[in-house]
Amino acid sequence: MLSLSLGPLVLPMMMLPVLATIGVYYLVGWWLHRYRAMADVTPMLSGLLLAGALSSRIGFVLRWHQQYLADPWSIINIRDGGFMAPDMIVGVLLYAAWCGRGAARQVLRKPLGISVLAGLLAWGAGNLALAVARPAPAALPAAVLRTLDGAPASLAGLAQGRPLVLNLWASWCPPCRREMPVLAAAQQARSDIVFVYANQREEDAAVNAFLASSKFELQHVLLDAPGALGHEAGSSALPITLFYDAQGRLQATHLGELSSASLASKLRQISAQR
Repeated sequence: MLSLSLGPLVLPMMMLPVLATIGVYYLVGWWLHRYRAMADVTPMLSGLLLAGALSSRIGFVLRWHQQYLADPWSIINIRDGGFMAPDMIVGVLLYAAWCGRGAARQVLRKPLGISVLAGLLAWGAGNLALAVARPAPAALPAAVLRTLDGAPASLAGLAQGRPLVLNLWASWCPPCRREMPVLAAAQQARSDIVFVYANQREEDAAVNAFLASSKFELQHVLLDAPGALGHEAGSSALPITLFYDAQGRLQATHLGELSSASLASKLRQISAQR
């Protein structure tokens, strides 16, 4: 399951450990202040969150700086999911150390240290729980799809022992349209990887009209009229991109819009698995 639907709100599963971290930090800080008469450190939560988010984002941008230099505005587009967990931890610890600096703030050190440690433990436990709950790498879906000409097609037949990127999209989906140029450019640059664009629940005419007006040069555009692939992925949100290695095993997923940097990071994962 890639996401959790709460009415109209779709929450990526990877956000659950982050929410657990925030909740545990706040509760522990409040408990220490209320029942252990320690200094109240809960007002520092926003600063810790900002420090963690900034350091995590900066670390990812530096790692993939070539992609971001080609499109500098994409640096602030955090919807691409480009974050580095180790850098987040470093940022949080440095900010906590800065908050407790000097003799005047000595009273903050103990409750701040306990709260931060509890939050990080919750984050680690949440990620471990997701890893344990996640099944073994899934194989390529066996669903029979259709080409734009109406012919049957299978993902295994297209992959033929190569890594495969499966993008689930629809023409009415704005982030799907925004990420299309990124995927199209990667498809032209990486002939060693198969890119498949599986349209979800749309009529042939709507898909053909969109492709004709967009001028995208896409190979392997398939139709998934019943939305079987989205159901199997465990999310009703679009776009979804699934990354399979050369053995047909699912190695990475991305819910939402891809940037060239976030796409490159995932392509490196499946290329390394060859």
